Amino acid sequence: MLAFLSKHASTLLALAAVFGFLLPDLSQATLPFLPYILFVLMLFTLIGIDQPLLVKALFKKQAWLYALLHGGVTTVVVASIATLFNASSELLLALTAVCATGSLFATPAIVRSMGFEPLKAMAFTIASTLMMPVILYINLTLFSGDNFALDMKSYCLRLAVFIFGPMGLSFLIHKSMSKERLTRIHSKLAQFTVLLVFSFPFGLAGQYRWLWNSDREFAIAMFFLALAICVLFFIIGFVCYRKHGKEEAFIAAITAGNRNVLLTYSVAGAFLGPLYLPLIGALQLPTYMQPIVIRFLLKRHQKLQRT
Repeated sequence: MLAFLSKHASTLLALAAVFGFLLPDLSQATLPFLPYILFVLMLFTLIGIDQPLLVKALFKKQAWLYALLHGGVTTVVVASIATLFNASSELLLALTAVCATGSLFATPAIVRSMGFEPLKAMAFTIASTLMMPVILYINLTLFSGDNFALDMKSYCLRLAVFIFGPMGLSFLIHKSMSKERLTRIHSKLAQFTVLLVFSFPFGLAGQYRWLWNSDREFAIAMFFLALAICVLFFIIGFVCYRKHGKEEAFIAAITAGNRNVLLTYSVAGAFLGPLYLPLIGALQLPTYMQPIVIRFLLKRHQKLQRT
């Protein structure tokens, strides 16, 4: 059963988003537990990483230049387009909060499933996650209006728990256990963590359903907006890294397109405005369809090259 779930994870994650939309009450009931599930999954992911190699990759400026692109450049591009189309202040705040968000911790696994080297994707993911608090704070300050006042004590506490907590714990675990024992334990835990991943699209998609029920026309517009920014993130990553070769361009593009929007919500919560949850709910299906579409395009490209 677990082997089947792992093999078809991409398709099942997209289906989980669909079921979250169809079952909004169950989705809503799942939402409060998602930050705790996220903490556990981030911890398990970090435990399974070769930390010396990751630290070495993080000491290279390329990872931090990518993080600036991931959060800063996308913010400038999206905010400029949104302003050009006279987006409301609530929508602009929600969009720029998504731009500030670091990459999904599942991104390296997605990159590996497509035949690319996952270590660089992991370095990009960690760097963009560590850069997120700074860019998010700037975006909240710029786009929240004159009455904005961020509770810095609560903000820093949430950062400590949801970002530095898993990183610190994984470091201590690596220090206290042998590599062989840790690998053996992690291989068993990893079989079950795939079940927890499905809770994210399921628990977030229901937020979009409430918007759909109350204002269908705006909900449709929000879905196409979510699809557009997902594609835009992918294009920005691919174009900016194309000169480094096809593999690196795809790694940057996939990392840019996958956003850990739940982590941003866990850190900033109500400061993100009323449209953030509906927007990230609308993002679930485009986000989890992305690996399926990219894998199809890569296979098609390889077939064309052989003929």
